[in-house]
Amino acid sequence: MTPSIIRKVEIVRFAYRVDGLGAADPSGRTLRTSYREGDSITLNASAVAIETRDGIRGEYVLLVNAFAHAQMAYLAPHLLNRDAEQRELIFDDLKRELRQFDHMGHGPLNIALWDLAGKKYGCSVTKLLGGFRTKLAAYASTYHGDRSGGLHCKEAYADFARHCREIGYRAFKIHGWHEGNRYEEAENVLHVAREVGDEMVLMLDPACELRTFADALYVGQACDEAGYFWYEDPFRDAGTSAFAHRRLREMIRTPLLITEHVRGIEPKADFVLAGGTDFVRADPDYDMGITGAMKIARFAEALGLDVEFHGAGPAQRHCIAATRNTNYYEVSLLGPKVKNLVPPVYLGDYSDQLECVDADGNVPVPTGPGLGVTYDWSFINANSVGREVFEA
Repeated sequence: MTPSIIRKVEIVRFAYRVDGLGAADPSGRTLRTSYREGDSITLNASAVAIETRDGIRGEYVLLVNAFAHAQMAYLAPHLLNRDAEQRELIFDDLKRELRQFDHMGHGPLNIALWDLAGKKYGCSVTKLLGGFRTKLAAYASTYHGDRSGGLHCKEAYADFARHCREIGYRAFKIHGWHEGNRYEEAENVLHVAREVGDEMVLMLDPACELRTFADALYVGQACDEAGYFWYEDPFRDAGTSAFAHRRLREMIRTPLLITEHVRGIEPKADFVLAGGTDFVRADPDYDMGITGAMKIARFAEALGLDVEFHGAGPAQRHCIAATRNTNYYEVSLLGPKVKNLVPPVYLGDYSDQLECVDADGNVPVPTGPGLGVTYDWSFINANSVGREVFEA
């Protein structure tokens, strides 16, 4: 078959609004967000399209920050005149190019190459990966707590968990408040478990908001008492200290899920082998694409560990569909009074909103060519705030 040589890479940055979401800190000193009644926030996302000389087009859209967008634009010229199917070689070269940075711009380009390959051969990414799942057990992953009548108290968290259970979810993950008050967080952990713990699997992700190791230990002991499935990124090491988390593992029983903020297979391998986590995190957006995420999944499998894929999106669904040693798909972020902040770019029936699960708490794996989703380029182009085109 004729090689598919890349002739063009286009990156479009576009803006969209999410109602009911606002700055958690009214002073504007941080980028933290949570539900704020009557407020709205404008977010930026990026869409990438890779075209080949034989007329194949691979696409991907993600919520992105300015740093990731800049890295995508830096890497894009390195794709021109290359065989789009040489994903392993391209992966290796782009990884080297971003060796001084966090690699966040690598993933979207790799995912678009997988989409392109699936479209070339008329099959899904799941099939290209040798996948076997057609539906995935999902957990509802909350927004951070607020003070505006959304997830503003422990009773609100429990009420929302019950609502998620009524929809179909069998698992529920708490993102607590931005203040990181260990007493408030621990009481929330215990209260939600008392209310729904008999019928839902529960997880906790403070998202590194707890200030000290002592805070992390205190809340971790509450997770032990309540029987939580995992405890994720608890404190202000920013999820990067293998030594600190090994010590925490020695002091609590609840399994730790770390490495969301450790990029790529080699640093994650070092972290795991140093004893810093029980579950391994992988993310095709963050970890250099589907290629990078699947390398991490196979590494975890070799050690007998489970890998949990971070975030919601078609790339994550295909990775999970091809991974034996994984448990859940994360539908994030969710709240009782605000929609998920994912870009509204899907045509057809694909969704990562609250109601995307079936009565048994599962989401489907797309079966169409490539990623199996159709992007709304009319919306993307109409809301563009910047465009970069690289051509051979």
